[in-house]
Amino acid sequence: MIITAVIGISPILYSFCGFYVSKADGGLKNKTSQVILVREGNRNVITMYNDFKGDTKDFAMVVPVPVVLKKNDIHVVDASIFQRLNDYSAPRLVEYYDQNPCYENNLDKMLSGKAAGVQLNEVAALGYGVKRKDLGVKIEAKYLIGEYDILILSAKESNGLKEWLTGNGYKIPAGAEEVLDPYIKSNLKFFVVKVNENEKKKLNNNFLRPIQIKFNASKFMLPIRLGMANADGDQDLVVYAFTAKGRVECTNYRNVEMPSGKNIPLFVQKNFSAFYSNLFTHQWENESKNIGMLEYAWDLSPQNFMKCDPCVAAAPNQQDLVQAGVFWLQKDWTDYSDTEDEEDNYTISNNVYFSRLHFRYNRKNFPQDLAFQVTPNKENFQARYIITHPATGDLGCASGKKYLQELKQRRKNELKELTALTGKDINNWQDEMAAGEDEIDDKEVAYSTLLKESKENNPGSENTSTGLLIIGMAAIGGAGLMKWRGMI
Repeated sequence: MIITAVIGISPILYSFCGFYVSKADGGLKNKTSQVILVREGNRNVITMYNDFKGDTKDFAMVVPVPVVLKKNDIHVVDASIFQRLNDYSAPRLVEYYDQNPCYENNLDKMLSGKAAGVQLNEVAALGYGVKRKDLGVKIEAKYLIGEYDILILSAKESNGLKEWLTGNGYKIPAGAEEVLDPYIKSNLKFFVVKVNENEKKKLNNNFLRPIQIKFNASKFMLPIRLGMANADGDQDLVVYAFTAKGRVECTNYRNVEMPSGKNIPLFVQKNFSAFYSNLFTHQWENESKNIGMLEYAWDLSPQNFMKCDPCVAAAPNQQDLVQAGVFWLQKDWTDYSDTEDEEDNYTISNNVYFSRLHFRYNRKNFPQDLAFQVTPNKENFQARYIITHPATGDLGCASGKKYLQELKQRRKNELKELTALTGKDINNWQDEMAAGEDEIDDKEVAYSTLLKESKENNPGSENTSTGLLIIGMAAIGGAGLMKWRGMI
């Protein structure tokens, strides 16, 4: 049974597979998580992002795992791998330029792009105590890995594990006992992590590195229920999944591709993060709030030259993939130690397929842990949105006048698309429209003019907002609005 990693995280971020135990007031809440899943055969590699900022002495991270992990099953990796994967796979805004039809032999303007790259931040991992009396809790193993002290615990009942934690000075979140019970009945172990302050001082940047674990399990799943024990409201989870065969899909909740290839108004460029935040929320609500959203899928095999179209950032290279845990790219054929394990039935190949899934979950709509499967689907996909700059210069020729009429209709369609994608009335976008440069001299085709015409044609539409209604979404690896980077 694959019960994969939990991410401990800062007060407004990170959780899903586990919960915090705290020596403070137990008020820690979790909102957004990231995890790298690697699956081939029955072997799993899970990487948890732990970029914690704060006092690391008062917290612990608890993760259910299917087996007692050996020391060489646990590693620390460079946190940059999460930024690389996120920058590469993030939803993207691309821009094109219209040619002036009045110019003969007009050279095509070179494509320039703006691409979304989420700044992931605020993650955490944190402290545990020592067994003081027999409560059915057993320390199966104890390791020092990098800057982390790690215990592998087994427990006979949730009451005992709860008392063990609280008896060692940690206030676990309300509701955790009930959620722990099915994991204990399934004979799962508990991976407990705290920060070793002496080892942490040796780090150059004082940031905790991600923890990577590997194990064999027949089932492929993530235990999100445990993370909801100490979280109020909705939580966001971004999964970066790698296989040798094709896309990763959820089996117990529906899989939905994000709307893509849509033409949107030019002024959205000024606040693309807010646009995508609204878009994701609207689509999630329309799909009954119990889905997994596909934001990116691509063949990253080293032999595949084209790894994105357009590219937001450099595609992960082979070294990045190996760091992410793609173990079949670096098989050491002088080492046959793993051939004795009957469950270790993975295939060696050069094929790598990457899926980026985005979940927003809560107790009501996600009563079960996430279950996954590896599929043979290798179709490429990206959440991609398009803005187009108008032609410049003299448009007085016949072709230019025709172009302006077509531009006017196109922009009307863009405004309609904007409202359809985000679910926000067009009036909500007035401030963004005013702040952006329209780049067109003809006022008849200006967005502000078209907005006014839209109001006149729809007198029942009230101007209920003076600016873009921004959903406060802890989205794609960060609390609050996302930071998007540029792309040439």
